[in-house]
Amino acid sequence: MFENKIALITGVSRETGLGYETAKRLKELRLTVIITARDIETVNTLGKKLNVDAAQLDVTSQESIDKLVASIIKQYGKLDVLINNAGAFFDQDNDVLTVNLDFMKDALDLNLFGALRMIQSFFPLLKLADYGTIVNVTSGIGSFSDPIFGLENYHADVPAFAISKLALNGLTVKLAKRLKEDQIKINAVCPGFVATTPGLEAYGARPVIEGADGIVWAATLPKDGPTGGFFRDREVIGW
Repeated sequence: MFENKIALITGVSRETGLGYETAKRLKELRLTVIITARDIETVNTLGKKLNVDAAQLDVTSQESIDKLVASIIKQYGKLDVLINNAGAFFDQDNDVLTVNLDFMKDALDLNLFGALRMIQSFFPLLKLADYGTIVNVTSGIGSFSDPIFGLENYHADVPAFAISKLALNGLTVKLAKRLKEDQIKINAVCPGFVATTPGLEAYGARPVIEGADGIVWAATLPKDGPTGGFFRDREVIGW
């Protein structure tokens, strides 16, 4: 069913991360998977472990993205699935009244503009697919209504991370409307609080495989599947 589909995942830099687990699952479904990260040695090592293609990519650099686009055009000629997984700047110790604005700009550059750069750059290749699929890996921390993680409910401020994910959620909605005519679906997926680093289980984090499940589901939706939605565990959650 998925043998001829090409999937690209950003931000795959740790064997314990969501990107790695997502790549593993998509590989098992017989997609051709390309994993990317800033550090070429790291991503090459992970690619060999998974037996998938690996490439250097910095989503904050248009030059880096353009090089990858050219490489994928040459090797594959299209892209079916883009998973914007790259993200960082979880600033639990920051205060919105005192957060360093350069830090916040960097968070937006990676978490928001990085995804937008990728979508703008790979849009022509996604159009060549039978139907293109984009998954923005986001967070309930960037929502209004999430009862645990929402903007007014989460116990910490996390201003840079929360606002960048709020903006990414909004971008998902705007792009869903724009991309319908091109038969490209796009959804936002919150993986929940997952144990991507050792010790997080003690704080209630769930296994990475559980968080990755919703990403894999959104990446393999059928042609008539939803677009412009916000999901966790395959269920709609409030913006």
